[in-house]
Amino acid sequence: MFEITDVQKIGVGLAGFGIAFLFLGVFLLFDKGLLAIGNVLFISGLACVIGFERTFRFFFQRHKVKGSLCFFGGIFVVLFGWPLIGMCIELYGFYHLFSGFFPVAINFLRRIPVLGMMLNLPGIKGFCDWLCVADSGQTGGGYS
Repeated sequence: MFEITDVQKIGVGLAGFGIAFLFLGVFLLFDKGLLAIGNVLFISGLACVIGFERTFRFFFQRHKVKGSLCFFGGIFVVLFGWPLIGMCIELYGFYHLFSGFFPVAINFLRRIPVLGMMLNLPGIKGFCDWLCVADSGQTGGGYS
């Protein structure tokens, strides 16, 4: 097994609190304070978990420039007081940044007993299949 450092443990906690604050901010009708705190905690937690250099390299790869600009631009729009528009821009950037990870995550979740059954329901299965095909680089966005 590999050893997890104390900084990585703190990073997992920061990222977890960041996600919790983001969900609270969305559930409380896009509260800009909670969304801003959630964004800052999530980014700092990610930097602590994978390291500052790897975080910088992840966000500033040539093929991820559009996703990074939208993600950080959405954070700034939230900070400047337009939370709904900022979160939409941020989600678009998040989709472009992590789109290569979606097929792996969906296939993993399909192997979990109860969650796998839910992901195989008619409407959800079609969306998940479309998401996996759209992110694999094939043309047609999942429909052909």
